[in-house]
Order: sequence, then C-alpha cells, then structure tokens
Amino acid sequence: MCKKSIVTEAQEIQIAIELIKLGARLQLLISETSISRERLLKLYKELRGISPPKGMLPFSTDWFITWQPNIHASLFINIHQYLLEHAEISGIEAIMKAYRLYLEQVEVLDNGEAILSLTRAWTLVRFFECNMLATQHCKKCSGKFIVHKFDLHFHYICGLCDPPSRAGKTKGIKASALLE
Repeated sequence: MCKKSIVTEAQEIQIAIELIKLGARLQLLISETSISRERLLKLYKELRGISPPKGMLPFSTDWFITWQPNIHASLFINIHQYLLEHAEISGIEAIMKAYRLYLEQVEVLDNGEAILSLTRAWTLVRFFECNMLATQHCKKCSGKFIVHKFDLHFHYICGLCDPPSRAGKTKGIKASALLE
C-alpha cells in the first residue's frame, strides 16, 4: 500500500466530497479519510439528499472475471496502472482520476452505462495490491485483461476476442420489446 501523504482537514473534506459525487459508499469514505463516520453521514446526506446505501462491500474477485465486468474492470485497471507509472499520483487520487477517465470512455463506448462503480473500482485496486488479481495479455489482440493471479494463463483469450454465446443478447431483447 502507498503511504498516505499528510493532508489538511479541508483537503480531506474535499476528497470526501469528490468521492461522494463519484458514487462512493460510506465504507470507502471511512477507509480513505480520517473524517468521523457521523460527519461523513451528514456530508453524504447534504450532497446526495439521501442516506448512504447500507450493506457489505464487494468481497469476491469472481465478479471481475465475468465477461462484461471484466472488460470494464480491465479498462479501468489499465488506466489506473498507467497513471501510477506515468502521472506521479497514487492512492485515492489515482483511483479517482482513473475512474473519471474510465467514465469518459464508457460514455463514448456504452452510451453512458458504467458497469463499474467507484466502490468496485476501489475494491479492484485493493485486490491487485493483495496479489489476488493480475492482468494477462490476450493471445489474439494483445490487450491486458484481468485474471485470477494464480490461474493458468498460457493460452489466454479475452472476452472481446471470444465472447460467450449469450453476450449482448439482453440489450437486443430489451430493444425489441420496446419496439413492440
């Protein structure tokens, strides 16, 4: 993990505000700032007009391996890794910047439908830091995609080059239902 730099209370509040606007869950805010839970709750309600969602954070690596989430998560993690290597940013700042860049790409690619939430993106980075997930080059397109760290990947082919048989069928069904 990267060392947290010393930030002022005002900077932490600004980070919390940006995270809330990007859709962060309360647990993420608590982990990434030193602001009290009560103050974060008030800030969340002030910005969103509602209480933060309850429930557990994503805890399984398997979601990131399924077809469509893998494509979106791979796009995000490649952006994140590029920023870490070339932009001299790290920690939550790199996650926020990478997520904004991911959202810009998804807006163009998928008519604004973001499959990956900020909380899932943050969890993904943590899985990488714990060596639970890694990236592997596709043998056909040479793109880097997310895989389980300790699976065998000798002849890995990504979900774009070899989509599952039902890939994309749900959108077509929904579209045809709307036309009827």
